[in-house]
Amino acid sequence: MSPVARHRRQRELDEQSPRPGSLEEELIRRLYEEFGSALLGHCMRLTGHDRQWAEDIVQETLVRAWRNAEKLERDPVLLRSWLFTVARRLVIDDRRKRSVRPQEFELTPSDESPSGSEEDRTLAAIVVAEAMNGLSEEHREAILETYLRDRTVGEAAAALGVPPGTVKSRVYYALRALRRALHDRGETR
Repeated sequence: MSPVARHRRQRELDEQSPRPGSLEEELIRRLYEEFGSALLGHCMRLTGHDRQWAEDIVQETLVRAWRNAEKLERDPVLLRSWLFTVARRLVIDDRRKRSVRPQEFELTPSDESPSGSEEDRTLAAIVVAEAMNGLSEEHREAILETYLRDRTVGEAAAALGVPPGTVKSRVYYALRALRRALHDRGETR
């Protein structure tokens, strides 16, 4: 989660969080005391042992329990099952979000190729541009909107006037075609 998204999420949670000393705060405290460690262990397994992500899932699960306090089952076995189900669904939702848009990261100087000359970069840009020209108009537009203009799938769908699922499909097939074109040119491994 990006720092901006984390800040927005924290601000939303602060605005919705229970007031100190309230019954809601007591509910969350008790839920955490009784189920927190088991829930964290469950989330650690679900997230591939990513502690930060697991802690975020636990927190969101407890917030959902707080929001649904009047509907919660008081039987500890059923309550535990509900919490674990909510956590599992949150992890699934997060994975889906991550799969829609690949995770971005910055290259460090050691990650760059040793032949980082300006000529090599220009040549690579020409090869990619030629490969892009080999795509259909729809596929090229989907790549331009999502990667080059850095728009989300929803924003790209609105700009192109098509459903988000269509944008996802076009990006998938466009990237596949680009990979194949670059491979055929001997530009990828």
